[in-house]
Amino acid sequence: MKSFFVYIMTNKSHTVLYTGVTNNIVNRSYQHKNKLVKGFTSKYNVTKLVYYKELGTAPEAIAEEKKIKGWVRQKKINLINSLNPDWRDLSLSF
Repeated sequence: MKSFFVYIMTNKSHTVLYTGVTNNIVNRSYQHKNKLVKGFTSKYNVTKLVYYKELGTAPEAIAEEKKIKGWVRQKKINLINSLNPDWRDLSLSF
């Protein structure tokens, strides 16, 4: 059974929050860290995985991503703080 993930990444100073969805969190985190995909995350040095949630299907993950993207910044910060209060880079645990 394939898993899907919604995730939030940030930059070193935590000034930018990026929410995305993937079916391979390890590979996607690697791509962001190494700026392999040109765009928003490479432009703003978004390289630190601070939140992720595993979901069972792609539609569930996409719905969760859209929900989070619709939140104000403080609500996203509260979500991160509830599970990762030190804002550790979670990709280092893979």
